[in-house]
Amino acid sequence: MPSSFQVETAVKARYSAASQFRVEALCCPVQYDDRFLKVIPKEILERDYGCGDPSRYLIPGETVLDLGAGAGKICFIASQVVGPKGRVIGVDMNDDMLALARSHQKGVGEAIGWQNVEFRKGRIQDLALDLDRLDAALRLRPIDGASAFVAAEALAEELRHTQPLVGDASVDVVVSNCVLNLVSPRDKGRLFNELFRVLRDGGRAVISDIVCDEEVPKELQEDPELWSGCISGALTEEGFLGAFLQAGFHGLEILKRDVQPWRTVRGIEFRSVTVRAYKGAAPSPSPADCNQAVVYRGPFAEVLDDAGRRFFRGVRQAVSAEAYEGLQRPPYRDLFEFIEPQVAVPRESAPRFGARAGARRDPRATKGEGYRETTPEADCCGGGGATDASRCC
Repeated sequence: MPSSFQVETAVKARYSAASQFRVEALCCPVQYDDRFLKVIPKEILERDYGCGDPSRYLIPGETVLDLGAGAGKICFIASQVVGPKGRVIGVDMNDDMLALARSHQKGVGEAIGWQNVEFRKGRIQDLALDLDRLDAALRLRPIDGASAFVAAEALAEELRHTQPLVGDASVDVVVSNCVLNLVSPRDKGRLFNELFRVLRDGGRAVISDIVCDEEVPKELQEDPELWSGCISGALTEEGFLGAFLQAGFHGLEILKRDVQPWRTVRGIEFRSVTVRAYKGAAPSPSPADCNQAVVYRGPFAEVLDDAGRRFFRGVRQAVSAEAYEGLQRPPYRDLFEFIEPQVAVPRESAPRFGARAGARRDPRATKGEGYRETTPEADCCGGGGATDASRCC
């Protein structure tokens, strides 16, 4: 297994060359919205290496972080989607790619009509460390021995805490296009944890990447060149989704999965997928029972969510106040009906939620035991006394 340094060195060398001339083997065919390409220079379009288009899932006004921004194509598209009230941050560790992106930053912004894109130097598995700041400090205090090396490590740690490249819970959406597979296996877990850290509660990651249908054998993983070619570092389709879950994400959706593989190596199929995953609020240590209920609409007879809750089609089920709020957010809200109690129960005075998973909520719990209302008989659903059956519901 190559070290993280060997993988990064191979990736840096290959993408530095790719910043100077187009390398066909580094990308899959992707159809982008032509409206957003008109203002982007040809030089950037030719140096685009991706396998999907996560920008199509953005919303105006959002703060977007693009991991492995390269020459900036997705950033410049995202700038147009989120509009002047939005913000786009591109992160890359490759000096040549950053130089190319920054050289067109002002001109593209003028063509779009607003300047809301910036490019920062960093490693996507360490989004707290600003490498431009570290570079500047090390130019003043070069590493010339072991003591200086230890001091540089201490400085890097200080920068992570006092001047982070990307702060905690500071962005609405993290996107990436065919980059996560380039990170070494030793850093993969840290990478997904960093995605989770920088997102606000309710934020989401929309990631396009190369995955495989079988585990990549050891001999392929030991070749750093294959790492830079989006082969050796690919996770399996199940492993890719599992990495999001392990980091704490929920509500995972496969937005796009290529039927045809991008490449096949020794019978292993490598294809592009685009996945969306959400960051929820931290679970409450004392969930409240406010007599709320939800009804799963279907179409399945029952479903199991990432928190282990089981929902049955058409059943009025008891949920905690925290779960009730969470289910009203994407991607769940269109799957449920939401039932509030007749008399609201303030969360601060509500008892602790203790219902077992899948428990039904008695209608009287939401209507109230003293609820005795009887509505007047009407000739049709809308009232008004119509007697013609054809005019009734």
